[in-house]
Amino acid sequence: MSTDAMTRPTYGNWRRPRRPGLGPLGLLGTVVAFGGLLVALLASLVSLMLAVAVLVPVGIFLAPLALRTADGRNVYQVLAVRIGWMKRKANGSTTYVSGPLSRRPGGRFQPPGLLARTKMHEGRDAYDRPFGVLHHPGRNLYTLVLGCDPDGGSLVDPEQVDIWVASWGDWLARLSHEPGLRGAQVVVETAPDTGTRLAAEVLPRITPDAPAAARAVMEEVVERYPAASSEMHTYVALTYGPTAGPKRSTDDVITDLSMRLPGLLSGLIAAGGGSAYPLSAERLAEIVRVAYDPAVAPDVLSTRAEHTSTGIEWDDAGPAAAVETVNAYKHDSGVSRTWMLTLAPRGTVRSSVLRGLLEPAAGTRRKRISLVYRPIDPATSARIVESDRRSAHFMAGSRGGLVQARASSEVRAAEQTAAEEASGAGLVEFSLMATVTVDSEQDLEDAAVTMRNLQASSRIVLRPADRMQASAFTCTLPVGLLPWEHTLVPYQIREAL
Repeated sequence: MSTDAMTRPTYGNWRRPRRPGLGPLGLLGTVVAFGGLLVALLASLVSLMLAVAVLVPVGIFLAPLALRTADGRNVYQVLAVRIGWMKRKANGSTTYVSGPLSRRPGGRFQPPGLLARTKMHEGRDAYDRPFGVLHHPGRNLYTLVLGCDPDGGSLVDPEQVDIWVASWGDWLARLSHEPGLRGAQVVVETAPDTGTRLAAEVLPRITPDAPAAARAVMEEVVERYPAASSEMHTYVALTYGPTAGPKRSTDDVITDLSMRLPGLLSGLIAAGGGSAYPLSAERLAEIVRVAYDPAVAPDVLSTRAEHTSTGIEWDDAGPAAAVETVNAYKHDSGVSRTWMLTLAPRGTVRSSVLRGLLEPAAGTRRKRISLVYRPIDPATSARIVESDRRSAHFMAGSRGGLVQARASSEVRAAEQTAAEEASGAGLVEFSLMATVTVDSEQDLEDAAVTMRNLQASSRIVLRPADRMQASAFTCTLPVGLLPWEHTLVPYQIREAL
């Protein structure tokens, strides 16, 4: 092995947040366990049967909390998903119909589900470029979407790749100092090349008096080249919430975001984002429209190439009809399935660990990989890393045998995280979601096999978002939907459970 290969940096040290409480019980289970023991102890002073009558219900309540799936969900959480699915299926909310023949006011094609109440606004940045701002009135959140044309990793020196990775980490750390920022989302979308852009560039440039052989060659290139190529798009969505102080109007929020744009774009460019730019309201509507109806992608590209504008508005970006099933989401001309991350890569990895997952997949109409980040403010970060450090030392000192090796590894990881946080590094929670869209339900099984192979090469573990495919599909769109902001139980309470 060469010296250069041995000195290449590796990455890792990501850790799943620890739940407070005893083992898998969580905070609620621990409180109920100690409370039940205390009540049973007091009841035993009166009667032994009374103490048993207290312990039995407590044990029945705690058993589902202690039993957890491979991805950390307890029995109550699994039942809640199933009950929610049966309730939605009973009231007909798993089927969506829009347009002039629907019951919706206005007869337009409003996006469904979590995007049903969103409103689109548009502003201008310092360079007079339009940028769209999505307003989620339910949570009073505003989303700004940036487009990127990242530099490829081919024929790039490893040192330059390492610089990009370090700059990306610095950009994520800076997000924790952004006032009002609730989360960030990076979406990498791939699809087979339709050939529309190539035809629009080449065919108009062929002169009428060109030789027949040259004309035939160029027409053959336009016809056959797209079959072996693909298109890739990268989007970064930043979602902001209300800040301390008086309530601000939508115009004030848009003005504030326009002043933040230059700094955000410069950070992305330094992290290898290529030419970063804000997306207009029309461009956002086009992205969502194509996601719900992949068959219109060539028409959208050809219209934009010919007229520089498609005229698609946000209120017409949704599907005409959509049906959610247990393991799929059918929408207009496509059928999609979404997977969610359950386990990050174990150990250390290279910077190219996700390259296979991000590249185009054969046999799919469209594929989106969504990385969701939740930056944590410095004060909370210090408290979290110190808590994890104390917990790791306690676990290492209270166990022996084979578990000791893993506990000592936890101690080293916790110590390194605490040292890096003390030196100014940021703490970020992240997750990953993947959506694959195909032409029919018969192609879904082949797509599932493809995803299993891709996650194996990326050393991650994904599980299908069964019984919540519609919401998961929407969360992979570059519209800044943060899953923890749209739950019935606040994530602070849910993490404690």
